[in-house]
Amino acid sequence: MAAPKKGRSASAQSKPGRSLALILIAIVALTGGMFWSGHTTPRLGIDLAGGTSITLRAVAEPGQESAINKTNMDTAVEIMNRRVNGLGVSEAEVQTQGNKNIIVNIPKGTNSKEAQDQVGTTAKLYFRPVIATEVSGAAAPGTPSPSASTSASGSPKAPDKATSSSSPSSSTPPSATSTSQGRAVTDGLKADATPSAKASGNPSAPPAASSGSDATSKLQAQYAALDCTKPTQRTDAGKGAKPTDATVACGKNAQGQWSKYVLGPAAVDGTDVDKAQAVFNTTTAAGWTVTMDFTSKGTKKFADITGKLAQNQSPQNQFAIVLDGEVVSDPYVRQALTGGNAEISGSFNQDEAQSLANMLSYGALPLTFKEDSVTTVTAALGGDQLHAGLIAGAIGLALVIIYLVAYYRGLSLIAVASLLCSAALTYVIMALLGPTINFALNLPAVCGAIVAIGITADSFIVYFERVRDEIREGRTLRPAVERAWPRARRTILVSDFVSFLAAAVLFIVTVGKVQGFAFTLGLTTVLDVVVVFLFTKPLLTLLARRKFFASGHKWSGLDPKALGAKPPLRRTRRPSPPAAGPVDPKEA
Repeated sequence: MAAPKKGRSASAQSKPGRSLALILIAIVALTGGMFWSGHTTPRLGIDLAGGTSITLRAVAEPGQESAINKTNMDTAVEIMNRRVNGLGVSEAEVQTQGNKNIIVNIPKGTNSKEAQDQVGTTAKLYFRPVIATEVSGAAAPGTPSPSASTSASGSPKAPDKATSSSSPSSSTPPSATSTSQGRAVTDGLKADATPSAKASGNPSAPPAASSGSDATSKLQAQYAALDCTKPTQRTDAGKGAKPTDATVACGKNAQGQWSKYVLGPAAVDGTDVDKAQAVFNTTTAAGWTVTMDFTSKGTKKFADITGKLAQNQSPQNQFAIVLDGEVVSDPYVRQALTGGNAEISGSFNQDEAQSLANMLSYGALPLTFKEDSVTTVTAALGGDQLHAGLIAGAIGLALVIIYLVAYYRGLSLIAVASLLCSAALTYVIMALLGPTINFALNLPAVCGAIVAIGITADSFIVYFERVRDEIREGRTLRPAVERAWPRARRTILVSDFVSFLAAAVLFIVTVGKVQGFAFTLGLTTVLDVVVVFLFTKPLLTLLARRKFFASGHKWSGLDPKALGAKPPLRRTRRPSPPAAGPVDPKEA
């Protein structure tokens, strides 16, 4: 009779409890994490849970009606989709309707309100020169003059600064002090041709206004009244201002305080940024930085604005990156950046750098959109379909179990236990993926889970049949279990690899709900491998040591007689050669 292999394989065979303990610990840990996070059910898609449907209509500036074209609409859809969908499985749908409308369907869930806010504000990105800034609501003992040099000493976080590869610069955060920085609003806006007005002697007062300028007086009044610590004022700051107008805005400084700004007309549009990315700079002590590449038009615009800012004394060598009216970064420049690229550095961590890079890359839409309607989508129809789908899944599962019991008898206990283990892992992981990567379970995803029942059952059947083949060859159960595993393992891995490859291709080349099906199919295929290797195989190894299975009981599903087994394989000894001795002459 063939004996199990020795060495590492024999050790693994003799201790299947380790594998079972490992997967049970993983299930317990994941379940604990699910309850600890508070997300005990999978996040549902809009077709199952309902949600919000937003209709956005493209609006062109006067004389720019031709900007509403297929290219710009497709670009807007792509940007919105990236902003609200993350990995592409959060189930928010963004698609065009007609020539001017975009429909955004956002399901209920943890981040649905955030996604709705991101879509509702259509994200215009501008680079504006900074005329004046101060910490909102703060007062200080004095105001630096426009020509005073500033330093970042005492600042808990280094400032943002914009440089090119050939133009290193030093800088200071706009909020290094709590004073009103920069020249007077009237001087910065050059409301008249007289020499610059001086900053107000009152440190808490806004910069002095220049007489004879209604627009400047109105802007100064807005600046004086603005308190960025109040959410409603932050939202309304600069509301309705055109790109060609000066405006006020709010933004957080390096210390996490809200600062208010007076900003000049937009010098560079967000669409002039060709690419932005977060990069860890290993050549200097800058750490995480954000690099920007501009288009050909953007290169000229950025060179012009940085050249003008560099001619002025601090802090008017500063520009603000403004997204939806909020200042997200305010770097300094020391000289004109003419190379078509720039680097923003400061004490960024990776998340901060990546967030700013995403805003620069995806924050600017090529068109302005108006919110035409917001409607609530009910989940009644989807709920009925889910109910029907779950009934279909339950019927299918019941039929599989009936077949396993009728055909494999005792072995069906292992198959059912493995199915339950796979189902538990799938449920817990789906519940955790909701808050982690915004995964939403929709009807196609439920279909993918139902299809996975067949894939998982197929793996058990392959292994069971290999074991039964070994018994038919005349081997007893324990060596049959070990000899059947290498061949069954190879077949299972090839089959699951093909299924996973099909799911991966489907996920990459499709959009919307079909991605939910592909994602679930791929996930359950991976879990099938885990369950077969760490649960099914070790469990069968343990049960093979029990008399009920080892003796080939007729209800075990491994009865040698029922399987038509050959006589048991036995080792036979070759007969010993006769002992050497004298030869009989007669026989010779």
